[in-house]
Amino acid sequence: MRFTRLSASLLILSLGLTACGEKTVDEAAGEKPLAEGAHHAEAPAAILERTPAPPDARVFFITPKDGETVSSPVAIEFGIEGMSVAKAGVEQPDSGHHHLLIDTDLPDLGLPIPADSNHIHFGDGSTSTEISLEPGTHSLRMLLGDYRHVPHDPPIVSDPITVTVE
Repeated sequence: MRFTRLSASLLILSLGLTACGEKTVDEAAGEKPLAEGAHHAEAPAAILERTPAPPDARVFFITPKDGETVSSPVAIEFGIEGMSVAKAGVEQPDSGHHHLLIDTDLPDLGLPIPADSNHIHFGDGSTSTEISLEPGTHSLRMLLGDYRHVPHDPPIVSDPITVTVE
């Protein structure tokens, strides 16, 4: 089945509304009800058409380096190869925009990347930032999202790095 932008948007909207209200489930088919207070990201993944990624595409950290000790705010520069950076909402072949994942695992790859304190969006097309982090050890990872904030297929994700903030 092929989703259009409108049908994908309607599906995303219905997932959000369903997660906020009552949800009917078919327990005989193996569906499980959401726990009280659960959010749509915890619901079974909707199947959204994912934008294909070129086989040589990759994202990586230019700065900081893995294992580096830094001070806050932390200067971060994103690298990309095999694709171009485009703002969110701009549908352009072989492009996407950066998302910084802080102290978290990869999100559900079949849904738009969450936007919260652990998933920072750069939908404006930024390739660098400064971010305040508490003292301690932090894991950082980058994930490229398409014009809808959905990870590509296959996902374009950096190796995780660890930094220590003094």
